[in-house]
Amino acid sequence: MDPQTLPAEELALYTSLKKQLKVAFEPLKVQKYRLNLLKCTDLEQLLDGKDPLKNVSDFPLWTRLWEAAIVLADYFAGQKPQPGTRLLELGAGLGASGLVAAAAGYEVTLTDYEERIQQFQRINAAASNLPGVRFEFLDWLNPSDVGQYDVIAGSEIIFRDEFFEPLIEVFKTALRPGGVILLSHDARRRSLAPFFEMAKNDFTISVVKRTLKSLEGDKVILLARLLRK
Repeated sequence: MDPQTLPAEELALYTSLKKQLKVAFEPLKVQKYRLNLLKCTDLEQLLDGKDPLKNVSDFPLWTRLWEAAIVLADYFAGQKPQPGTRLLELGAGLGASGLVAAAAGYEVTLTDYEERIQQFQRINAAASNLPGVRFEFLDWLNPSDVGQYDVIAGSEIIFRDEFFEPLIEVFKTALRPGGVILLSHDARRRSLAPFFEMAKNDFTISVVKRTLKSLEGDKVILLARLLRK
């Protein structure tokens, strides 16, 4: 990926980020779709001296392309949405899942809580030739009105219990009648069971397993589907 081929606005963002951080583009191919994702290659710059081993909340989760995001992206790559199907990705990070969905024909809005994250998302959308993607800031604890969507998606977003109730409220507010929520997470994540226990008051939940094979060992991912009762 030649950064000089980016549109002027995204090239300016890239140039600014490159002055602050060590970054590089990496290709990601999901079925027939190919993305170019700008990633930070030196996390120490983002940690700014903090030790994530002492406080896991200090780790910038958005910088990593999680296996769960790849599974969710693969799901969207196999879909043929009706024209005008709107999709909201929560905690989108680098945007891989939502960008594949956009390539497959969804009208996608990527959300996260920090300006720098959105800058990476904007660059990645432009680098992947997906000009129609929208971007919104969304704080789950103090959510803005982002409208309603046919699909709400997220990968590795259920990790802190203080987010459970706010997330469910976002689901209830932003999901159109008849819409679906798709959540992808590492099967070992202990927060899933208590979250689903809380969510089942408002949603019917079904879960399937997906296995990613690698040299480092198989990774089991749970893909959950939530429908409003």
